[in-house]
Amino acid sequence: MTGSGPIDSHDAIGLAELVRTRAVSPTELLDDAIRRVEATNPAFNFMAQEHYDFARRAIGQGLPEGPFTGVPWLLKDLHTYIEGEVTENGSRLYRDYRAPVTSELVRRYQQAGFVIFGKTTTPEFGLTGTTESTLYGATRNPWNTGHIAGGSSGGAAAAVAAGVIPAAHASDGGGSIRIPASCCGLFGMKPSRGRVPMGPLRTEGWGGLSTNHAITRSVRDSAAILDASWGLEPGSRYGAPPPEGGTYLEQVTREPGQLRVALMTDPFGHSPVDPQCVEAARAAARLCESLGHVVEEAAPVIDAAQLGFASFAIMGPSMAVDLLDRARLLGIELGPDVLEPITLGFVQYGQSFSGMDFARANSILQSAAITMGQFMQDYDVILTPTVAAPPLELGQISLTPGVDFETWGQRAAVFTPFTQIANHTGQPAMSVPLAMSDAGLPIGVHFIGRYGAEDLLFRLAGQLERAAPWHDRRPPIA
Repeated sequence: MTGSGPIDSHDAIGLAELVRTRAVSPTELLDDAIRRVEATNPAFNFMAQEHYDFARRAIGQGLPEGPFTGVPWLLKDLHTYIEGEVTENGSRLYRDYRAPVTSELVRRYQQAGFVIFGKTTTPEFGLTGTTESTLYGATRNPWNTGHIAGGSSGGAAAAVAAGVIPAAHASDGGGSIRIPASCCGLFGMKPSRGRVPMGPLRTEGWGGLSTNHAITRSVRDSAAILDASWGLEPGSRYGAPPPEGGTYLEQVTREPGQLRVALMTDPFGHSPVDPQCVEAARAAARLCESLGHVVEEAAPVIDAAQLGFASFAIMGPSMAVDLLDRARLLGIELGPDVLEPITLGFVQYGQSFSGMDFARANSILQSAAITMGQFMQDYDVILTPTVAAPPLELGQISLTPGVDFETWGQRAAVFTPFTQIANHTGQPAMSVPLAMSDAGLPIGVHFIGRYGAEDLLFRLAGQLERAAPWHDRRPPIA
């Protein structure tokens, strides 16, 4: 569907090298990426905004010299602002909103030489593990269009899986990089809390639960993109420690040494896990053992119900404040004409929490971080399935699901019981595309590292990529 060309055979680092050696021009890469969007987006629906003229102006004005000069790049349409360009956050409440500022992270991508030519779809405000919205419609999985691409960075994952570009920006507040990476057969790293900037309007999302990075086909792209984007911004209240022993890109080709791996296939809340996902994790454990690592079945003791309360006690009030303030600015009432049912539920639910609830939620998350930190004195990584089932059929966990808020919450939590803990504690975590379901859908395997230890995760990821390469595993319909 996308034809053939450098984008098919090269990752982002490889494309940048072609530009550097003048084997291809930035304009040629941009034109090819746009052609690929036009060929694939009607089937998969991953594009939220087209910034083609913006991209051509950037090339015409001269691109900065950076590690990704001339490489086409897509931003997720969620709090990624380009001054004067549209950002809608997946919501009718922000239809045609034009930001007065450019995000610090976007500036860093531009300084790295990326050519931003559009934005990818997200569910409304990134609130669920599928990318379906009233504003955009359903983003479809390139491996099977009846199934979800994951969320909330499903547009990014679908674009990469479809062969439009080799890497795309994504963000993660409860698994939103790792879930779509798993669903679409890609690599997804969630960095440590405080690693990547979120400003300038604010320096953290959902009280520190959310962070930015990317979904990529190659491990080295993820590492190099993090090299180009990590670091404090003005006003940061905290930041993750720098990598040890060089850049993240340098870690990818280094051996990790013998690691102590805790295998965990039973979620904290003991919800059911599809046997195919359990077997994917166990197969990854066997692969780790074959590479010289020591694997034991072990898990920290975490109260899932308390974590669920803490998540909603932080996300709910945060959503209520933001959306009620937006409504007051517009002079409107919040209702089904501008928000989806589950988003309205977050606003209503968020107003029911007290200040004491919010303080209690922060204490619960701090306690969970301490528990995980103590557990990981004995283990280097925790290995789990990324999600509890292969990619779901569309419609089951959308924000307009035809069920009440509580039922939706239970459905969403049962699908993603393994990813959220890393957001609660701020630890880095990655989904690695190591398995396929019986129906031919991707299944990711999840690794959680110590806080600040993305360098170790990249060493392990590079080793896994060399041992079980996935670069040529592509959706047949893409």
